Amino acid sequence: MDLAAVRGRIAAAAARAGRRTDDVTIIAVTKGHPLERVREAAGAGLLDVGESRVQEAAAKQVAWPDAPVRWHLVGHLQRNKARLAAGRFALIHSLDSLRLADALEAAAAAAGAVQEVLVEVNVAREPQKSGAMPEEAPDLVAHAAGLPHLVVRGLMTLAPYDAPAAVQHGVFGELRELRDRLATSAVPLGVLSMGMSADFE
Repeated sequence: MDLAAVRGRIAAAAARAGRRTDDVTIIAVTKGHPLERVREAAGAGLLDVGESRVQEAAAKQVAWPDAPVRWHLVGHLQRNKARLAAGRFALIHSLDSLRLADALEAAAAAAGAVQEVLVEVNVAREPQKSGAMPEEAPDLVAHAAGLPHLVVRGLMTLAPYDAPAAVQHGVFGELRELRDRLATSAVPLGVLSMGMSADFE
């Protein structure tokens, strides 16, 4: 997909929604691609890079230690990988349980880091996907926000793959409504991670 075309579509979608284009961040998901693709993305001005496997991201970071990018973990994070993940990513998009929050807290504390996270919410209640159920999200946000080495920046969800636009809009709208209910002055939840190549508009 042509980057200029994507940016144009984002600008048009933002205008339709009454939002500013610079409120939207494009994350170049480079999972399964060699480091050279990360370099190409950075060269094209895509400085937010997403990986879904901690070990793959770690290998790329070791190979390019001064990469001018913000690394995001966009895939499911197992508790036994928390120690490797904490402090390695600018933002972890997949905090989905109290136990994972506690594991990340312990790992971040041990690393002397403060880890920014998004709470993943399974808005569509798809059994094959991870994420807290919508009714579990308030407790998870409150718990994680109370941990000294975690910062909850917002919420994340995935729409059902190949779902009609109306279904996608409903899922994304429900996440926005949930964020609006949970946001406080102390935890504004300013980031909503939702929308991939097929449904970002």
